[in-house]
Amino acid sequence: MNFNLSEEQNQIRDSIARFVQENYAFDQRNAVVAQEHGFSEEHWQQFAQLGWLSIPFAEEHDGFGGGPVDTMVLMQEFGRGLVAEPYLATVLLFGGLLQAGADETLKSAYIPRIIAGELQGAFAYLERQSRYVITDIATSARNNGGEWVLNGEKTVVLNGGAAEKLIVAARTSGKQADESGITLFLVDASSAGLERTTYRMTDGQEAANISLDNVTAEAIIGSEGEGYAVMTPVVDAARLAVCANALGAMESLNAQTLDYCKTREQFGVPIGSFQALQHRMVDTFAACENVKSLLYRAVCAAQDSEADAQRSLLALKVMVGRAGKLIGGEAIQLHGGMGMTEELSVGFYVKRLMIINTLFGDADYHQQLFADLVNAPAAKSAAAKSEAA
Repeated sequence: MNFNLSEEQNQIRDSIARFVQENYAFDQRNAVVAQEHGFSEEHWQQFAQLGWLSIPFAEEHDGFGGGPVDTMVLMQEFGRGLVAEPYLATVLLFGGLLQAGADETLKSAYIPRIIAGELQGAFAYLERQSRYVITDIATSARNNGGEWVLNGEKTVVLNGGAAEKLIVAARTSGKQADESGITLFLVDASSAGLERTTYRMTDGQEAANISLDNVTAEAIIGSEGEGYAVMTPVVDAARLAVCANALGAMESLNAQTLDYCKTREQFGVPIGSFQALQHRMVDTFAACENVKSLLYRAVCAAQDSEADAQRSLLALKVMVGRAGKLIGGEAIQLHGGMGMTEELSVGFYVKRLMIINTLFGDADYHQQLFADLVNAPAAKSAAAKSEAA
């Protein structure tokens, strides 16, 4: 595998690193997150001007035509600075679903607006009972004289408060947890019957619960009843992106902790000179490097559409959850009591890693998915033998 970045990817990385250095110091980030929807509209316009919003979109829609590696580079740098702007929600999820399933009319109408920084979007798929199972959908849609009418409730909708357009997963047929029968609908956030309750998550970013009471949809994204096939690869790409985001946060957290250990003195010497603490820093460094190695493996597998791409992705999400807990816990402990205060950025990185662990399913959930995937061939063979007997 070739892990060297292209010249364009290096330029993207360097430009984001400069942006983070100039605009995302600790106090600056606190000011950004304190704004109405938890991000800066000024920063969002800068993203548009710098071309970052165009990266995952096809060139025929004025996009950059980037792939998983380009997204990884961007999200990793965002993770280093805990960038709060809703790139995941608007570009990768909402925009990704448009690109994957919308007709050319909708793509031409909305994707250029996303790239220009003129449109905020969100993907509403989770429900109270669904936990991490994206097919567990009770929200219903019925055809009323040629118009689709939606009823139900969606929870933890990332960027749900700022979104002007939503893509809502609703059930048009089948049982509640079936993969078939899910349809994706484009909905205007100002539609009659749609109510939003916004709140801040642990890491300070905004999410919303959305109630749908006879809300009329604008259009279907993809085909009726085939929404699962559209949203699965988009959610997988988003999983990779948040893992890259987590890696950036881990690297920054390790660097801060190492610097503190080199400067904080106890008994007249830096605490970093104590062998026990050195061992703990080696453990966190190794955990971060393991995440990096598996991230590169998963990204390359996704880029090349390899047969074991799903296996690598599931293993990566497990490792991100485990490593995030280790690195975050050690950072707080090695910073002492100060690590728990809001005067240091350490706690904010830990909270971000906690949220990333829960996005699209935590480490335990993905470990079970990994086990099911690995054991599936053996189970299928056993069932075939039993049936033959």
